[in-house]
Amino acid sequence: MHKYIGRNLENKIVSALENNPAVAILGPRQCGKSTLAKKLGEKLRGFLYLDLESDADLNRLNQPELFFQYNAERLICLDEIQRLPNIFPVLRSVLDARGRNGQLLILGSASPELINRSSESLAGRIAFLELTPFLANEAGVSGKSRMNSYWLRGGYPRSFLAGNDDDSFAWRDSFIRTFMERDVPQLGFRIPSPRLKRLWRMSAHFHGQTLNYSKLGESLGLSYHTIQNYIDLLEQMYIFRVLRPFHANLKKRLVKAPKLYFRDSGLWHCLMGIRSFNDLMGHPMFGASWEGMGIENILAGFPEWEGSFYRTASGVEIDLILERGRKKAAVEFKASVAPAVDEVFRRALEDLQIDTAYVVAPVSEPYPLSKEITALSLTDFMRVFS
Repeated sequence: MHKYIGRNLENKIVSALENNPAVAILGPRQCGKSTLAKKLGEKLRGFLYLDLESDADLNRLNQPELFFQYNAERLICLDEIQRLPNIFPVLRSVLDARGRNGQLLILGSASPELINRSSESLAGRIAFLELTPFLANEAGVSGKSRMNSYWLRGGYPRSFLAGNDDDSFAWRDSFIRTFMERDVPQLGFRIPSPRLKRLWRMSAHFHGQTLNYSKLGESLGLSYHTIQNYIDLLEQMYIFRVLRPFHANLKKRLVKAPKLYFRDSGLWHCLMGIRSFNDLMGHPMFGASWEGMGIENILAGFPEWEGSFYRTASGVEIDLILERGRKKAAVEFKASVAPAVDEVFRRALEDLQIDTAYVVAPVSEPYPLSKEITALSLTDFMRVFS
């Protein structure tokens, strides 16, 4: 048994339950939603947990109106809500009849758009929160060896906490197979598993690169629109992150295609056959791996900030631009213990009039590269930026 690892989202969930009739925690399967809900349930009055993947619990909802009427004063948690998409109209009537906050906590492994359009069914009654696999600051990866392990294995709890790298790799390999063979069909999508597997493996080679739907489609014998639909599906199931390009009123030709990232570094390493940190260090996409892990941690850790990347046709580039209102910050990722930035990066800062910039690298402590640019580790960035 592993000791429970606290999640950044805990206080937000409690606050959301106090202010909304229903709260949804959404995120990929096996990221820790059930564990988190049960842990919070120990502190929440009248908590009742149902796992909709259990036939026994599913049968308790054969007469949903009667079930909710009998448990009218309790906080009911429905796990894997995508197993029962037709229940949303019932939930709406139940929430309206009781008229109080903190009635329902639902957990799901897909976006609201995929779960029976619940954002419409429960509009005005529900708050949506996203739980990811462990972020670096949750996993406590301040030391270099532990950071390297997190980077290699990714943040899925069973992968990160595995006894060794081989067990971690085996878990991720099984997760990918189960996802393709069970999770996607469960949501009603009839995509042949071998085709989906080829898409994943081909997409792995586009990690950190601009997304060319036509080129990807040609390599798989599929149309542009089919590839686009598949990528969109995997984005809504929290496997891919599609990073949009920054748009600005500049007299420059900007790259308009988005960039594709696997949200979990461990899943990407598994698809690329990277089993150890030595394998990773010798891989030609070593830098792309660090960049993807950093971008995911930052965008998942600071959801109130909008993220994009900046690249001109002439090659001037910033890996990540963060915006909130009029505030802007730039982040560059360097997989080096002695990071440096070139004149191209400084010119990009001038073009966009950005005064605060960071270089996120595996360094031991923060230090300035110039008046406006600070080099620091990922965990230090998460602490400083907050």
